[in-house]
Amino acid sequence: MDIERKTLLQGKTIIVTGASSGIGAATAALAQSLGARVISVDIKPNASPVGRFIQADLSDMASIDRLVAALPRGANGLANIAGLPPTHPAEQVLKVNLVGARYLTLQLIPKLADGASIVNLASLAGLGWAEAKEAVLASSELEFADVAAFCRSHAIEGSRSYFFSKEALIVWTLQNRWTWRSRGIRMNAVSPGPVDTPILKDFIETLGARAEEDMRLMDRPGTPADIAPVVAFLLSDGSAWIRGTNVPVDGGMYSNVLLEAHGL
Repeated sequence: MDIERKTLLQGKTIIVTGASSGIGAATAALAQSLGARVISVDIKPNASPVGRFIQADLSDMASIDRLVAALPRGANGLANIAGLPPTHPAEQVLKVNLVGARYLTLQLIPKLADGASIVNLASLAGLGWAEAKEAVLASSELEFADVAAFCRSHAIEGSRSYFFSKEALIVWTLQNRWTWRSRGIRMNAVSPGPVDTPILKDFIETLGARAEEDMRLMDRPGTPADIAPVVAFLLSDGSAWIRGTNVPVDGGMYSNVLLEAHGL
């Protein structure tokens, strides 16, 4: 069993965005320990990167184009983990969390290996996407230049920017469950609950009473080490028949939300 675990991603090339801290850093380190050749991507330079490091700004289309050009052909996995908390301006949050992740993925598809896996880091904050269906559908063709106007027209500001970015990311994942099936490329999402990373305080500050209530219900916040193994599994061949799935990794929070919603 230990040998199988250590070789779970053996020989695979895995690209991890947001790899300089938090869940991205934990995922990059775990992927390497499981046998992967890791390419770490982040806007922050990293003195001790896992594998090869490429600096890129996922809020900027030209920076993503340069990143795609620098990445090798034949990568077996892409973990879209880079993200901003809602303490940043709404336009910036949507650009990184949604538009940038989507643009990077679509530009990279032709260079990915057949059978590659794409994992999008969503959030418990995005699980109410059905209630935002109109805005989510309107964002399906959203481009960098249109983000500011989109935020104004759909009243996306403050904490709503983060919630919406994750709602739309989850829907995009579900919609593309079979888009690249002829090449065996699959896409899934992981939705953490509150995780003890450097930006946890930003969520508590922005979400206020709602975040405090969530924290009281939990036995503890999650850690990057709780999330990374789920991402790694979805990047591995063991998840080959899991497609278009969003996996809550939240200490039971989503179960609590569902039961309350149905009066159980």
